[in-house]
Amino acid sequence: MIIVANQPIRLSPSEWSPFAWYWLQQLQMRNTPYVYQSLEHLHFEWNLRESLVSAAEGLNRSGVNFASFEASRCNPAFWNRNTEGGFELRPDVTPAEGIRDIWQNGRLYAFECATATVIVLYGGVLGSIREEAFNSLFRNLLLFDWHYDSDLRLTEKNGKETALPGDVLYFKNPDVSPETPEWQGENVFMLQEDRYYGHGIGIASSQEIIHTLNQFRFPGSRTSAYLMDMVIYPDFLYLSRYAKNNFDSNPDISTPVLPGQLYVRIGGSRYLRT
Repeated sequence: MIIVANQPIRLSPSEWSPFAWYWLQQLQMRNTPYVYQSLEHLHFEWNLRESLVSAAEGLNRSGVNFASFEASRCNPAFWNRNTEGGFELRPDVTPAEGIRDIWQNGRLYAFECATATVIVLYGGVLGSIREEAFNSLFRNLLLFDWHYDSDLRLTEKNGKETALPGDVLYFKNPDVSPETPEWQGENVFMLQEDRYYGHGIGIASSQEIIHTLNQFRFPGSRTSAYLMDMVIYPDFLYLSRYAKNNFDSNPDISTPVLPGQLYVRIGGSRYLRT
């Protein structure tokens, strides 16, 4: 059930993209109340969720590579690589330009999956808020591990069964081989029912991700990789104040990151790192 401004609400498909309409129907049929402060809040959350899914799918197609921090690389026209393998935004580049270039010139980039997760979060937000607001909120970007700007206001909760598209989850591989520590787990974005994007694996089902991780256990292990119960997502209500349109009854999210393409310091949570 969807509650807006303390009242149940009836929605019209003409106001939503097919993606959002499908999921809103699913929420309406559940007993759990999904509470929004306003119709603008509801619209923004689902615009951003769709933009996050699109950014993840676009990054999967972009040609970026998986690499350890020691072997990471970036486009030097937009980023400076520091001694730890992180990417620091050049002072002559705006945050929007730097993030957008990762999709435009993916083959120049290589990083591990925690960094990829934060990149997708920035990409999704860039597709949903005004560019000048993005540049103001996310000045002096550093892309490294699970470091992120506090204005993403990431929220953690338990309840993997309640995850929605655009949420971040984690597959843990507790018996990972010491020879392949990079496979100790996989950060993923939920795209749809049982479809996830994880940098280094790509788009796959939960069984496929678990099967991949299980190939990198120490010999003789009988403990399988598994999906953890934690779900992470940005503060949709807070970010909605920077929405591209204060209220758009027919939002266009077809190009959230790249024109012409289809859809296109974490303080804590370091156990998500792979």
